[in-house]
Amino acid sequence: MTPESHGVSGVARLGDPVDARALFGPELGALIGTLRGLAPSDWSRTAAGHWTVHDVAAHLLGDYHGRLGHQRTGLAAGETFEAFIHRTNQEWVDLHAEDSPASLIDALEAAGTRLARRFAAADLDAAALGVSWAGVDPAPAWLDIAREFTEHWTHRQQIRHAVGHGTDPDPRALATVLDTFMRALPHTLRDTPAPVGAQIRVVASGPGGGSWTVTATADRWSLAEAPNGRPTAAVQLDTETAWRLSTRNVDPREALSRARVRGDRRLAEAACRIVAIIY
Repeated sequence: MTPESHGVSGVARLGDPVDARALFGPELGALIGTLRGLAPSDWSRTAAGHWTVHDVAAHLLGDYHGRLGHQRTGLAAGETFEAFIHRTNQEWVDLHAEDSPASLIDALEAAGTRLARRFAAADLDAAALGVSWAGVDPAPAWLDIAREFTEHWTHRQQIRHAVGHGTDPDPRALATVLDTFMRALPHTLRDTPAPVGAQIRVVASGPGGGSWTVTATADRWSLAEAPNGRPTAAVQLDTETAWRLSTRNVDPREALSRARVRGDRRLAEAACRIVAIIY
């Protein structure tokens, strides 16, 4: 691939849009149902890094408020975007550390309902917030909204796992999460050289799974090209490993040890560096 060549450009390389708008209401209902079913001691269980279940719930409330128009403070001098996100997230969690579980649930339900209604009426083609892990800024609203859905869903799984439940098996939600996460593939592979036309197929097997083929064009990798037969490399993962890999709950080496790999292993390993969170 050479920079001066003409390949798929802009957001077209991300493939067909994902429409997650109708899923926010059911996702909120599932979250509220989970939180209402917790025992008092469950709120202090570790759920994500050093965050407890209470912290994750407070963080979700911060996400809701942020998307409803409450502005974050600006970057500090010399601060990276990633550091800014982590700092402001922690500041919100600290601010709500003393909130009772009941008040958090009520606030989540109220703000989440407003947000679901806002997203339901959104124009998927409008310009929206950038998605750093896909390498687009601004991003089309469909990707921004789908990215937001994956965050809500992922945090709910962290809460479920913290209290001893498995990943929610609802295949529609998981299919949307995986379809969104795989839009990170072109950006993940941006520094991976390959002949024009080389293809990597990533398959997530199981309910809610799917198949995605990313193609080396003249100047970048793209999800917009049709599969052209046998791929140069293929990686098959189960759906649980696929979403955990994308959120770094599983590291690439562990994912590869679980994967079925065919063809060019270098390209397969590069695809398994996928990450679809601010990390």
